Amino acid sequence: MITLNHYLVLSAILFSLGTLGVLTRRNAIVIFMSVELMLNAVNLTFISFSSYLGNLDGQVFVFFVMAVAAAEAAVGLALMIAFHRNKDSIDVEEFNLLKW
Repeated sequence: MITLNHYLVLSAILFSLGTLGVLTRRNAIVIFMSVELMLNAVNLTFISFSSYLGNLDGQVFVFFVMAVAAAEAAVGLALMIAFHRNKDSIDVEEFNLLKW
């Protein structure tokens, strides 16, 4: 039988993989995918606790997290397109356009 602990362990593994991807990768697309993985891990935790406790509060929070993820993806992709047009690369080491 699958319990709450199984979901929480899976969520912790997904969040850890996302954190590892953000900290170790240099490609901006992979970093954004890792952030999305972290947000999905948080969504899994919210849904798990919502189901375990028998209320809908966690599911409401999931909609807000999904809205934030969609906005982050739109803004992030727009920034990557702008950087790619200027530098022909999306390597985060080359993103020095924002420096004074």
